[in-house]
Amino acid sequence: MSQTEPPATAPLLPLDRRQLLRGGLLGAGLVAAPLSAQLADRGFTSGVASGEPAADSVLLWTRFVAGADAKLRWEIADNLDFSRPAAGGDIRSSPESDFCVKPVATGLEPARWYYFRFIAPDGTISDIGRTRTLPQGRTERFRMAVFSCSNIGFGWFNAYAHAAAADEFDCVAHLGDYIYEYGPGTYPSAKELMNGRGVEPTHEIATLADYRARYAQYHRDPDLQRLRQLYPMIAIADDHESANDSWQGGAENHQPATEGPWDARKAASERARREWLPISDVPWASYDIGDLATLFRLETRLTGRAQQFNLSRIIAGKTTPGEAEATLAAFRGGDWRNPSRTMIGADQQAWLDAGLRASRKAGRTWQVLVQQVLMATLRSDPDLVDAAIKAGGLPDYLLARYRSGAAASRAGLPMNMDAWDGYPAARERLFEGALAAGANIVSLAGDTHNAWASDLVHAGKPVGVEFGGQSVTSPGFEGSFAFATPERTAAALRQANPTLKYADTSRRGYMALELKRGAATCEYRFMGNVRKKGAGLVGTKRVTALAGRRALDAA
Repeated sequence: MSQTEPPATAPLLPLDRRQLLRGGLLGAGLVAAPLSAQLADRGFTSGVASGEPAADSVLLWTRFVAGADAKLRWEIADNLDFSRPAAGGDIRSSPESDFCVKPVATGLEPARWYYFRFIAPDGTISDIGRTRTLPQGRTERFRMAVFSCSNIGFGWFNAYAHAAAADEFDCVAHLGDYIYEYGPGTYPSAKELMNGRGVEPTHEIATLADYRARYAQYHRDPDLQRLRQLYPMIAIADDHESANDSWQGGAENHQPATEGPWDARKAASERARREWLPISDVPWASYDIGDLATLFRLETRLTGRAQQFNLSRIIAGKTTPGEAEATLAAFRGGDWRNPSRTMIGADQQAWLDAGLRASRKAGRTWQVLVQQVLMATLRSDPDLVDAAIKAGGLPDYLLARYRSGAAASRAGLPMNMDAWDGYPAARERLFEGALAAGANIVSLAGDTHNAWASDLVHAGKPVGVEFGGQSVTSPGFEGSFAFATPERTAAALRQANPTLKYADTSRRGYMALELKRGAATCEYRFMGNVRKKGAGLVGTKRVTALAGRRALDAA
């Protein structure tokens, strides 16, 4: 959960166009293929997608609605007229899976673009999708577009549109908050809601039918459809795919008395997500990028996470700043460091430790953690928070959160207990495993709606770097610290956090990550406006980590 949410420069180098197959082929084929924004209640309702790429396989996705089960034919080829088929087969569309299908194409060649389609029993053909397999062996470069936090009510998905039009990535990664669970008037409020972007169904989602309907609404967005049509996706879930501040046994935004058992809601949310996204059913997985990198898709929400601490509750009833800080100091030396608290659980930690060792033993330069929440320490700046409180205009939930955050900072605690900062022992175990493996960690994180680039350090030793991504649409600190310029806000946060090397707290967009043998570079791409459809790029910022240094270059 972002701290703003309510409770309840030089462009990257272009790809080798001989490999990209763009121009005439791409223009005549995929652009001309009708996007499913023109929806019907029957047939192929939601476009096509692909995901879970490997060197020899990829998962394909579509949705075909009929009155009953229907047998679909799927085809994948390396040319647009499908005269050179690479694989194919039949799969059944059924109401049991909300008419979504996910065949896996195998026997493919590494580092190749492929085209795929589905054919209905009556001969109707789906949109044509494009996908790409992962490289194998010697690999010089790999590029990903990285997204998070796409709340449909706050505006248009211009970041998706820009990445699709850029046409320069090997795959896309979505770090969670792909959908939001809230009903009308909550987040966004009625005043903040973008006209024409109200949620469906018109209540908070909690049942399987609800989650399915919300995914269906998001997938009517043509920019999201286009992105899914063009690139394979690696996707993870954060909290809003289920409910705000979710953990293994519940969520802040789940009330069992009125919304039923948490296990039922969690199962419904997970089922709908696995139906509607081009993802496998395993909670975590790894992807080898030739001899260059390994991507580790982690699950930090529903499998092994202990319940979050609530700083406001910890200091509730303390009438003076001194009492609050003394209480937090005791908490810092006690419960906060409890070694039994986990973020990913013992099984996933053991799997990750083994994977990091195997990746380094195989000679791969980069070990990339594709995960949900900030791993770097982030403390609030008490003076900035005090100024925000003095300026007034904050809603009660933010006022309470900022007061507790300022008190936490003075007591030597971070501000966001929903991030890895709330689980220091679990983070130490992960860092120790990375150091023991000799890994070069690149952590990718979403959740906060703002852009961050940080060093990761454990016991004085560099572990790696983190690129935290700005949101697609969800608002960041710009509303909460409206009295201060974004530059002042970012400077204050850097001053309070020595490992934080770069921050942007006011603009939406996405990250373009480029992995090369000698460096990992994140280009933060900032969109001009999410309230205006089609708003373009207004700025970029590149931050680089050199191989072997486990630290960022000066930002």
